[in-house]
Amino acid sequence: MNWQLVIHGGCGAMRLSPEEEQAGLAGLREALEAGSAVLRAGGAALDAVEAAARVLEDDPAFNAGRGAVLTHEGAIELDAAVMAGATRSAGAVAGLRTIRSPIGAARAVMEHSPHVLLSFAGAEQFAREQGLETIDPSWFETPARRAQLDKVLASGGGFDADVKFGTIGAVAVDSAGHVAAATSTGGLTAKRWGRIGDSPLIGAGTYADDRSCAVSATGSGEFFIRTAAAHEIGARMRLLGESLQSALDSVLADIQSLGGTGGLIAVSPDGDAAWGFTTRGMYRGKASAAGSEVAVHGA
Repeated sequence: MNWQLVIHGGCGAMRLSPEEEQAGLAGLREALEAGSAVLRAGGAALDAVEAAARVLEDDPAFNAGRGAVLTHEGAIELDAAVMAGATRSAGAVAGLRTIRSPIGAARAVMEHSPHVLLSFAGAEQFAREQGLETIDPSWFETPARRAQLDKVLASGGGFDADVKFGTIGAVAVDSAGHVAAATSTGGLTAKRWGRIGDSPLIGAGTYADDRSCAVSATGSGEFFIRTAAAHEIGARMRLLGESLQSALDSVLADIQSLGGTGGLIAVSPDGDAAWGFTTRGMYRGKASAAGSEVAVHGA
C-alpha cells in the first residue's frame, strides 16, 4: 500500500500579495515534509496528520493557532478536530484561547477522555490537566489579523468579501491502509456569541472512516454543517459506489446550490487522493512516495 498525504491551508478570494502567497506555499511545503516523514517511516496516518497540522497551526500565514482571526470582541477562539478511520475514534475542541496546539488538544480528548467534543472553559481545563503547552493569547495575534478585524467592524461588522478562509487541514492514508483526518481553525473574523463552525464538528468539517475515506473541509462552515459535508462524501462512496473525486465534487456542488462556497480534501484507504474548491483558490498540497506538490490557484 502506498501512503498518501493531502493538506489544505484554506480557500477564498485569495487576493494575496506575492509575498503572502509565497509564505503560504512555504508553510505548506514544511507541513507536507513533517507529515511525510511520519509516513515514509511506516508511521500511522493519525500521527502524520497531527504533525502536518501542528506546523500549519504555528504558521501565521494561516487562520489556525498563531495568525488566527479575531472575534468581534478582539479575542482568540480556536477550534480543532481529529479522527482515526480504523476505529472511528474522534476528538475535538472549540473556543480555546491559551492552548498552543488545538490539534494536540483534540487528540488528547480522543485518547484521554470519554467524550468527543469539549468547548471553551471546560476544554481549556481539560487541556491543562493533560499537561498541554499553554501560551498567552497575545502570542496568537498578528497585526494583519487585527487590521482585518478593524476593517470588518468599520464596515458594520458584516462579511468581508476579500476574506481567505485560512482553516488548515490534513488527511492521510498510511502503508497499512488506515486513514485519518485533522482540521484546525480560528473561525470567522468578527464571529460572535460563541459561534462554532464546521471544523470541530465530526461529520461536517472533519471525518475519517476506513470503509470509505478521510476528509477535511474549509469554507463557509454553516453550509458544511447543514450538508454534513465530510460524512456525506463517505456515504456517497459506500452507498452509491461513487469514486472519491466524484463524491467530493457532488458535495461541493450541493453546498454551492445552497449558497455556500469552500473546499475539500480527501483520501481513501486504497490510496486515492482528491481535492476541489468553489472559490478563487485554495492553499493545498499533496505528497506520496512519488513526490510532492503545492498550489494556490488553478483546478
